[in-house]
Amino acid sequence: MRVVSINLNGIRSAANKGFYAWLEQQAADVVCMQEVKAQAADLTAAMSAPPGWHAGFHFAEKKGYSGVGIYSRRAPDRIQTGFGSPEFDAEGRYVEMRFGALSVVSVYFPSGASAPERQQAKFRFLDLFFPHLETLKADGQEVLLCGDWNIAHQNIDLKNWKSNQKNSGFLPQERAWLSRVFDELGYVDVFRTINVEPEQYTWWSNRGQAWAKNVGWRIDYHVATPALAAQAQRQEIYKTERFSDHAPLVIDYARAL
Repeated sequence: MRVVSINLNGIRSAANKGFYAWLEQQAADVVCMQEVKAQAADLTAAMSAPPGWHAGFHFAEKKGYSGVGIYSRRAPDRIQTGFGSPEFDAEGRYVEMRFGALSVVSVYFPSGASAPERQQAKFRFLDLFFPHLETLKADGQEVLLCGDWNIAHQNIDLKNWKSNQKNSGFLPQERAWLSRVFDELGYVDVFRTINVEPEQYTWWSNRGQAWAKNVGWRIDYHVATPALAAQAQRQEIYKTERFSDHAPLVIDYARAL
């Protein structure tokens, strides 16, 4: 089972940069997308449901903002949009597909970088999402949550960690919340089970020469229940082509979808 997670920073923009041509070559089983920045009416037929794929989207009410989606080779048993929060479900941040005993989620956490008000919204999201993660695990499903979590967990996960300790995405409260997801709830940061090297980033600022100098952050994740995480075999942060300011995170699992 090959699973791709990618923040597209606009599905139409990514399409123009060759995302779908790349996807055809990937032999992927599931593709989790974030920040599609579109409504249903904005998508071409090839975006809504590419040939050979089943699709589910959760669009934001606000035009050109947020939004998540999943493409799957296998027809899902069920698709759920939103996780029960009126505030954040209106922003199009959560879509879940269930395949038997496996749940796959595409999730886009809020960024708090633009204003103090958005950081407070991000904290509200974290407070609401933690019990949802508890509920997901309690259902007895194997769970895989892919997406842009907008939090770098450890010092190794961003280039300039010393100067970012007071910045959104690396605040002590955010990092502690993510530690609770791993330590208390037992979820696993799948990438780090098979790659413990430094300078493994998935997002680069458009300012300065962040991409050229690899001054990045690892804020895109596969987060899974332990049995599923243990089946991870291969990972790749794909950087040969650029479809957005994030790189696709590709992980292969030793199981069928």
